[in-house]
Amino acid sequence: MSQQIQLTKRIPSASTSISLSFLRCRFVFVALTCAPAWLALSPPARAVYLPPDGGYPDLNTADGDRALFSLTTSLANTAIGYQALFSNTTGGFNTANGGTALYHNTTGSNNIALGDSAGLNLTTGSNNIDIGHFGHAGESNTIRIGTSGTQTQTFIAGISGAAISGTIVVVNGNGKLGVATSSERFKETIKRMDKASRAIHALKPVTFYYKKELDPDGVPQFGLVAEEVEKVNPALITRDADGKPYTVRYEAVNAMLLNEFLKEHRKVQELEATVAQQQKGMEVLAAQLKEQAAQIQKVSAQLEVSKPAPQIVVNDR
Repeated sequence: MSQQIQLTKRIPSASTSISLSFLRCRFVFVALTCAPAWLALSPPARAVYLPPDGGYPDLNTADGDRALFSLTTSLANTAIGYQALFSNTTGGFNTANGGTALYHNTTGSNNIALGDSAGLNLTTGSNNIDIGHFGHAGESNTIRIGTSGTQTQTFIAGISGAAISGTIVVVNGNGKLGVATSSERFKETIKRMDKASRAIHALKPVTFYYKKELDPDGVPQFGLVAEEVEKVNPALITRDADGKPYTVRYEAVNAMLLNEFLKEHRKVQELEATVAQQQKGMEVLAAQLKEQAAQIQKVSAQLEVSKPAPQIVVNDR
C-alpha cells in the first residue's frame, strides 16, 4: 500500500481520471504502462529496481542507490552505500561499506572494504581487507589501511595485565601491511654485512615534534630525518607513491647497529685475549725473576761460607 500512495503523490492534479487498476500497480515501470498517454508529459518517476533494505535471494543484502547493481549469481554479498559492489557479478562473500566501495570488484571473493571508495580498484582479487584504501587490482591476501601521506596507528586490544608477544608488523611505501620474513628460504645472495654498516656512523639522531595536525598532543619524539638518512645511504629509507623520502627503515638501522656492536665486541675480545696473554707472560717473568733472586741469594750464601777465616799475626818484638 505504501508504494501505491507514493505513486499517487507523484501524479499531477488530473490524477482523478486514473482508474483504480492503475493504483494497484506495484512498480513504476508497470504504472507507466497502465497510465494514460498524458502521463508521459509529467516528470518521470524513479524506478525501484530492487527491494529496500536487502531481502535479495542467496543471502545478499544491499542498501544504497545502485548497490549490488550488477548482481547475478553471487552468494552472501553485503553492500551498503551508493554504488557499493556496483560491478559485482559472481564474486561471493564480499562486504562493502561506503560509497563506491568495491565498485570494480567482479569475481573476487571474501573481500572486506570499509570507507568511502575503499577497495575501489579491486577487480578479481580475493581475501583482501581495505580500510580507507583504494586497493590494487587483482591482488589477494592483502591488508591495506589508510592512504599514502597519512599517519596510521593500529591498536590491538588485549586482556588487561596480560603480556602480548608476536611478530612486528610493518607498512611499506604503498600502504601494504605485512611481516618482514627472516627465514633463509625467502632470501638470496646472502653475505656478511662487514663494512656496509659503517654508514650508521654518519647518521645524526634528532629530537622533534610532529606537526599539530598529526599529533595534537605534541609528544616529544626521537629518531632520524629521512632526507638526511637518504644522503648517507638511500637504502635506509622508504619512499611514498611520488618517490619522495617517507620514512626511515629503522629495522635496517638496528641490524647495522648490531653488526657494528659485534665488530667492536670482537675487538674487545681480541684486546682481552692480548691482555690475558701479556698478563700470563708477566706472571712467567715474575716467576723467573723470583727464581733468579733465590739462586742469587743461594750463591751469595755459598760465597760467604767459602771465605777464608781471618788470621792473627803475632809480633815477637
